[in-house]
Amino acid sequence: MSPKELLYIEDALGHEKFLKTQCQNAAQNIKDMELKNYVTQLATKHDELFKQFYNLI
Repeated sequence: MSPKELLYIEDALGHEKFLKTQCQNAAQNIKDMELKNYVTQLATKHDELFKQFYNLI
């Protein structure tokens, strides 16, 4: 893997971690259960994507 490709993966890892954290924080403040569940699912999806990117290295 080239250094440039590694930088792309590192950048993607940072984005996925940030998005997961933002979704988790938002879910804590949402009162509507349907919306809260959806945002929690988004957090889970970002965690899965993080793991997929991490497995590339």
